[in-house]
Amino acid sequence: MPGILLGDVFPNFEAETTIGKIKFHEFLGNSWGILFSHPRDFTPVCTTELARAAKLHDEFKKRDVKMIALSIDSVEDHRKWSEDIMSFNQDKACCPMPFPIIADDKRELSVLLGMLDPDERDKDGMPLTARCVFVVGPDKRLKLSILYPATTGRNFDEILRAIDSLQLTATKKVATPVDWKPGEEVMVIPSLSDEDANKLFPAGFTLKEVPSGKKYIRYTKP
Repeated sequence: MPGILLGDVFPNFEAETTIGKIKFHEFLGNSWGILFSHPRDFTPVCTTELARAAKLHDEFKKRDVKMIALSIDSVEDHRKWSEDIMSFNQDKACCPMPFPIIADDKRELSVLLGMLDPDERDKDGMPLTARCVFVVGPDKRLKLSILYPATTGRNFDEILRAIDSLQLTATKKVATPVDWKPGEEVMVIPSLSDEDANKLFPAGFTLKEVPSGKKYIRYTKP
């Protein structure tokens, strides 16, 4: 299980990266942040994931989300691997990686954040990092964590959708329903009375009738 829980202040760790040494909170500044870990450099699934993340960099930037990756190899290996990553969607490496990669070759950060996968090991029998996703808010608190095994690649479109939900619900008293996408109706949170909901949402809300007769499924415009 992850070593940090939702709502916890994310550790202000120091790390060597492909852009030099960073302190995580200073790296984030007042922005949102996403940290995603990878089992190993020069591996197929990780390469496809980082290539996709690089392709979506502008989408994360548009949402004021700073990106940073982590793998258990050295900075030198990360820099060489970056050429493969950036060439994945091209005929050749076209440009530098748009975000840094943390070198966690001693697995210290992986242990701190609970990211090791007990079922996946390298040729020396050492555990690999799982595919973790951490989304951190401007208050430096953990807003979302997703944990995938090393054998399952992530869906970065879903991660962006989740960030859209996090950013919306951080400022409005709403929740996003199943399969929600930006622009679609949202749900009034259960703790908000009908009277307060009408004050907060000038367009009002619609009630979904259910057999129990309880009036708890309320939709409104974001």
